[in-house]
Amino acid sequence: VQLQASGGGLVQPGDSLRLSCTISGKSLNSHTIGWFRQPPDKQREGISCFGNDGNTYYGDSMKGRFTMSRDSAKDTVYLQMNSLEPEDTALYYCATVWLWACATNGPLGYDRRGQGTQVTVSS
Repeated sequence: VQLQASGGGLVQPGDSLRLSCTISGKSLNSHTIGWFRQPPDKQREGISCFGNDGNTYYGDSMKGRFTMSRDSAKDTVYLQMNSLEPEDTALYYCATVWLWACATNGPLGYDRRGQGTQVTVSS
Protein backbone atom coordinates (compact mmCIF):
# COMPACT_ATOMS: atom_id res chain seq x y z
CA VAL A 1 0.00 0.00 0.00
CA GLN A 2 1.26 3.47 -0.86
CA LEU A 3 0.03 6.58 0.89
CA GLN A 4 0.60 10.22 0.03
CA ALA A 5 -0.52 13.14 2.15
CA SER A 6 -1.02 16.60 0.72
CA GLY A 7 -2.67 19.91 1.52
CA GLY A 8 -0.33 21.30 4.14
CA GLY A 9 0.94 24.85 4.22
CA LEU A 10 1.46 27.99 6.23
CA VAL A 11 -1.68 29.29 7.94
CA GLN A 12 -2.53 31.74 10.69
CA PRO A 13 -3.88 30.86 14.13
CA GLY A 14 -7.61 30.26 13.93
CA ASP A 15 -7.50 29.16 10.30
CA SER A 16 -8.72 25.86 8.91
CA LEU A 17 -6.98 23.40 6.63
CA ARG A 18 -7.97 20.13 4.98
CA LEU A 19 -5.36 17.48 4.36
CA SER A 20 -5.80 14.66 1.88
CA CYS A 21 -4.33 11.18 1.84
CA THR A 22 -4.44 9.21 -1.38
CA ILE A 23 -4.20 5.45 -1.05
CA SER A 24 -3.05 3.05 -3.75
CA GLY A 25 -1.83 -0.50 -4.04
CA LYS A 26 -3.00 -3.63 -2.29
CA SER A 27 -6.07 -4.03 -0.15
CA LEU A 28 -5.79 -2.91 3.46
CA ASN A 29 -6.77 -6.37 4.75
CA SER A 30 -6.37 -6.28 8.54
CA HIS A 31 -5.40 -2.60 8.59
CA THR A 32 -7.20 0.68 8.75
CA ILE A 33 -6.02 4.23 8.02
CA GLY A 34 -4.83 6.71 10.59
CA TRP A 35 -3.41 10.20 10.76
CA PHE A 36 -0.34 11.10 12.78
CA ARG A 37 1.78 14.16 13.31
CA GLN A 38 5.37 14.81 14.27
CA PRO A 39 5.86 18.21 15.92
CA PRO A 40 9.37 19.64 15.95
CA ASP A 41 11.40 18.31 18.90
CA LYS A 42 8.40 16.41 20.31
CA GLN A 43 7.08 12.87 20.25
CA ARG A 44 4.84 11.58 17.52
CA GLU A 45 1.11 11.95 18.17
CA GLY A 46 -1.70 9.79 16.91
CA ILE A 47 -4.48 11.99 15.59
CA SER A 48 -7.30 9.76 14.38
CA CYS A 49 -8.21 6.43 12.84
CA PHE A 50 -11.18 4.51 11.50
CA GLY A 51 -12.25 1.85 13.95
CA ASN A 52 -13.38 -1.62 12.95
CA ASP A 53 -16.77 -0.81 14.48
CA GLY A 54 -17.43 2.00 12.01
CA ASN A 55 -16.54 4.77 14.44
CA THR A 56 -13.74 7.28 14.07
CA TYR A 57 -11.45 7.75 17.05
CA TYR A 58 -9.39 10.79 17.95
CA GLY A 59 -6.54 11.73 20.20
CA ASP A 60 -7.68 13.75 23.20
CA SER A 61 -6.12 17.04 22.09
CA MET A 62 -7.75 16.82 18.64
CA LYS A 63 -11.31 16.05 19.65
CA GLY A 64 -13.73 18.69 18.53
CA ARG A 65 -11.28 20.45 16.19
CA PHE A 66 -10.22 17.71 13.79
CA THR A 67 -12.49 15.55 11.66
CA MET A 68 -11.42 12.53 9.66
CA SER A 69 -13.47 11.38 6.70
CA ARG A 70 -13.12 9.37 3.53
CA ASP A 71 -14.24 9.18 -0.05
CA SER A 72 -14.03 5.50 -0.95
CA ALA A 73 -14.71 6.17 -4.62
CA LYS A 74 -11.56 8.29 -4.75
CA ASP A 75 -9.49 6.12 -2.38
CA THR A 76 -8.87 9.27 -0.40
CA VAL A 77 -8.99 10.04 3.29
CA TYR A 78 -9.26 13.57 4.61
CA LEU A 79 -8.38 15.39 7.79
CA GLN A 80 -10.29 18.61 8.34
CA MET A 81 -8.53 20.78 10.90
CA ASN A 82 -10.25 23.81 12.40
CA SER A 83 -9.19 26.51 14.85
CA LEU A 84 -5.55 25.76 14.24
CA GLU A 85 -3.05 26.82 16.89
CA PRO A 86 0.73 27.25 16.75
CA GLU A 87 0.97 24.01 18.74
CA ASP A 88 -0.51 22.21 15.74
CA THR A 89 2.64 22.92 13.74
CA ALA A 90 3.98 19.55 12.65
CA LEU A 91 4.64 17.16 9.83
CA TYR A 92 1.33 15.37 9.22
CA TYR A 93 1.16 11.98 7.59
CA CYS A 94 -1.27 9.19 6.99
CA ALA A 95 -0.45 5.58 7.64
CA THR A 96 -1.81 2.07 7.74
CA VAL A 97 -2.76 1.07 11.27
CA TRP A 98 -3.41 -2.42 12.55
CA LEU A 99 -7.08 -2.69 13.46
CA TRP A 100 -6.21 -3.57 17.06
CA ALA A 101 -4.09 -0.39 17.27
CA CYS A 102 -7.00 1.94 16.55
CA ALA A 103 -7.96 2.71 20.13
CA THR A 104 -10.72 4.91 21.54
CA ASN A 105 -8.14 7.64 22.18
CA GLY A 106 -6.69 7.43 18.68
CA PRO A 107 -4.12 5.32 16.85
CA LEU A 108 -1.41 3.73 18.97
CA GLY A 109 1.04 3.10 16.15
CA TYR A 110 1.33 2.44 12.47
CA ASP A 111 2.61 -0.17 10.06
CA ARG A 112 3.40 1.86 6.94
CA ARG A 113 3.36 5.59 6.46
CA GLY A 114 3.44 8.10 3.66
CA GLN A 115 5.91 10.96 3.32
CA GLY A 116 3.78 13.56 5.01
CA THR A 117 2.87 17.18 4.50
CA GLN A 118 4.07 20.12 6.61
CA VAL A 119 1.58 22.28 8.46
CA THR A 120 2.87 25.50 9.99
CA VAL A 121 0.61 27.69 12.08
CA SER A 122 2.09 31.11 12.67
CA SER A 123 1.07 34.73 12.70
